[in-house]
Amino acid sequence: MVSQKFIIKNESGLHARPAAVMAKAAGKCRSDVIIKYGEKTIQAKSILNIMAAAIKSGSEIEVQCTGETEEADLKTLGELIESGLGE
Repeated sequence: MVSQKFIIKNESGLHARPAAVMAKAAGKCRSDVIIKYGEKTIQAKSILNIMAAAIKSGSEIEVQCTGETEEADLKTLGELIESGLGE
């Protein structure tokens, strides 16, 4: 397992469109992808789970990837989050 912490930069947080972008990118990953937000553990491949977590702008999340492509997947998702998730 590999993990990294990120700050959500998108002004609307991970709601609607940014959540869809995140879930779509995570869905392409061959590893299991989990988002840790406070006490919540979120399946990153589910747009509904991401939206239900109500992750706001400026929040810190931890992305965990487990599987054969975990390092590449974490890098891809990290770049997406750092870019603002398609703002």
